[in-house]
Amino acid sequence: MIKLPNLRNADVKGKRVFLRLDLDVPLTQHLTIADDTRLKDSLETLNFLLENGATVIIGGHLGRPDHKFKSQKSKFKIEENKFSLKPVAQWFGKEFKIENLKLKIENFEGLRGWRITDSLFLLENLRFDPGEEANPSTSPLTMSSGLNDSGQVFAKKLASLADIYVNDAFASSHRAHASIVGTAKLLPHFAGLQLAREIETLSYLLENPKRPLVVIIGGAKIETKLPLVSKMHKFADYVLVGGKIAEETRVLLKVQHEKVENRKSALLVADLNNEQTDVTPKDVENFVQIVNLSQTVVWNGPIGVTEGKEGNYEIASYKLAKGIIDVGAYSVVGGGDTIGYLKKVGLLNKFSFVSTGGGAMLEFLSGENLPGIEALIEKS
Repeated sequence: MIKLPNLRNADVKGKRVFLRLDLDVPLTQHLTIADDTRLKDSLETLNFLLENGATVIIGGHLGRPDHKFKSQKSKFKIEENKFSLKPVAQWFGKEFKIENLKLKIENFEGLRGWRITDSLFLLENLRFDPGEEANPSTSPLTMSSGLNDSGQVFAKKLASLADIYVNDAFASSHRAHASIVGTAKLLPHFAGLQLAREIETLSYLLENPKRPLVVIIGGAKIETKLPLVSKMHKFADYVLVGGKIAEETRVLLKVQHEKVENRKSALLVADLNNEQTDVTPKDVENFVQIVNLSQTVVWNGPIGVTEGKEGNYEIASYKLAKGIIDVGAYSVVGGGDTIGYLKKVGLLNKFSFVSTGGGAMLEFLSGENLPGIEALIEKS
């Protein structure tokens, strides 16, 4: 079991704390927050720090800003508005009941952001600085924890803001980025309360799961999920793949499966319907039948459209969710799209554990060392 530095043992009174949170919330076309689950998950750690006398500087990212627009001011302004954390600043202002909150962006020791209260400051999207993602490797599975020069400079800039570093962004801890790895190494560091809970739960699941164990992978992030599917063949008893990832990589998935030595899993890849919007009714039925055999289910990524209104029982992801809930197995769900949909249809609280991470959850369960977690373990 991974032992992380316990935040409850930290002396934070009178200290400045850099708190890395998962702020990558979905936005509407009007740039308002569509689902605030991740922000609500951050409140336990944030309130703990504030109630114990800390001044908190929150850092996080939203989306993937394109730095090529830096040289084109008009286009970059559009890009900046699209990925600004201003809606998140507004959310925190309402959460802390700040009347007449003036969200005028200001400078905080060389970095831009918003002052929510006298003891709470939110930095603008860290990914607006190219140093945040600066790393010699681009693969989330092979990233080393060594940052390049611009990454090290940005990590030092963030570290200069605070006395203590706290990571409560499990969903980003599989990325060896400046604010996840570099800053942690420069300051006394601790795991946030939500992150510690994630690691404890997933570690137990990895080491001693009740079987049969079914892993369901859907969604569209093919470049990050494909390598993880093959790794699941040694962990799971059944691997079920649906959605866009299944349709575009069907042959490769099956070839990979056959190549895995000592595999213990059976693989089922779903077909899409004629409209290419959902998996077929027959495949949903097959998925649910396998789920009915399970003692543990791990689910990441919808297996089709999720635009249906509450009560639309024709959507494949809805049928699958009901099947998982009805069987009564220990169920773990992760990933922003999946969580957002389950929350919308009122089923999220029926799952045994909700992970804030999608890709990070799968990588952890596949046996990968997450750079953000390794950075907390070192020198702790």
